[in-house]
Amino acid sequence: MRRFLQKLLTPQVIKLVDRFSSRPDKKRVNSALSELHQNITNDPGKKGLVIKFDPAKDKFVILSDQHKGARDGADIFALAEKNYLAALDYYQQNDFFYINLGDSEELWENLFVTVKRHNKATFNAEKEFLLRKAFIKIFGNHDLYWDNDPLAAFNLKKIYGQQVAIYEGAILKTTVKGNSLEIYMTHGHQGDLQSDGNWFSKWFVSDVWGPFQSYLHINPNTPANNNELKTVHNRIMYQWSSKQKNMLLITGHTHQPVFKSLTHIEKLYEELEAAKKKKDIQAIDELKKQIIHRENKGDKVPDFTGYLDTYFNSGCCCFDDGDITGIELENGCIRLVKWQYKSKKESERLVLEESKLEDLKLN
Repeated sequence: MRRFLQKLLTPQVIKLVDRFSSRPDKKRVNSALSELHQNITNDPGKKGLVIKFDPAKDKFVILSDQHKGARDGADIFALAEKNYLAALDYYQQNDFFYINLGDSEELWENLFVTVKRHNKATFNAEKEFLLRKAFIKIFGNHDLYWDNDPLAAFNLKKIYGQQVAIYEGAILKTTVKGNSLEIYMTHGHQGDLQSDGNWFSKWFVSDVWGPFQSYLHINPNTPANNNELKTVHNRIMYQWSSKQKNMLLITGHTHQPVFKSLTHIEKLYEELEAAKKKKDIQAIDELKKQIIHRENKGDKVPDFTGYLDTYFNSGCCCFDDGDITGIELENGCIRLVKWQYKSKKESERLVLEESKLEDLKLN
C-alpha cells in the first residue's frame, strides 16, 4: 500500500511543495538583504563576520541545507550522509575553510536531542574545522533555533565541545585585478513569508508534512526538479545582487543550485543559443537532447544573455539520490561541485561549473 501511494502521490506532492513552500516578497527580500549587509559591514562580529582573503592562497567551501534528521522516513539527509562525510574529509585534508549556510539541522520536524543522537559522525566531522578555526555556522529558517533559543549556546557546546558563534551571514573581501570584490553569504530565507519566522509554516511542517513525508518516504529534492528554470525566490535574489557594485551573493534555502546566475537547464539554453549562432549542428543536436532529457519539452528558449554573474546558490546536501552540491573558492576560481556515489562504498567529487573570479561579469 505504501509503495502504491508513494507512486501515486509523489508527483502531486512535489507540485504542492513547489507551489507553497516559498512565498518571497520582493520588497521584503530586498530590504532584508540590504539591512543585513549593512549590519555586518558596520558592526562585524554581531550579525556576521567580515573576512579578508587572498584568492590565490585561501580556500573556502560553502555547503547548505543538510536538514539532518532522526533517520526516519522523513529524514531527507540520511541517504546523503556518506557523501557529506566524504566531502568534509576531503575539505579538511585540503585545508578548506568551511562555511555552513544554514538549515544544517532539521529542527522544525525534530527535537534537538533527537538530531544530536542520530548525527554524531557529521557533528564530529564539522568539529574538525572548528578546532582549526576554519568554520562559520550560519542559521537558516529550519534551524532558527540556534539564533533564538536560550539553550542554543549550551547545546552547541555539547555538540562541538566549545562555544560556537552563530551568525546570520558573512562577507568575504578581496581584490581582483585591482578591483575590490565582496562575496556576501546568507541562508536566503529572509523576506520569505513562508519561512521567515512564520509559525504556521513550522506547525505545518512538524505536524502535517513531517508525518506524511515519513510514512510515504517522499523527498521532493529531485535533481530534475532542481535543474529547471529558477524559482521565484532565486530570481528575486539575482535581481537584488545584479544591482550591487562589485559583489557576489551566495545563498542556499531553495535547494536549487545556481552558478553565475543560471541553473543548469538555463545554462544549456544559453549554450544552445551560442551553438545556433555558430551553426554548430553537432553541438545543437547534443544540447537539444540534453534539454529534452531534462523534461523541458516544448519550452520556449528563454534569453539569458543579459544576465550578470552576480548570484550563486549552493543547492543542498539532501537530494533524493544522495548527491550533494556546494560552492568552492580556490586558486582564484569559483566552482559549483557535486559529490555523488561512485559505488556503494565510495564517493566522488565532480566539478559542474567553474570560472575565474576575474572573468565574472559584475557591475
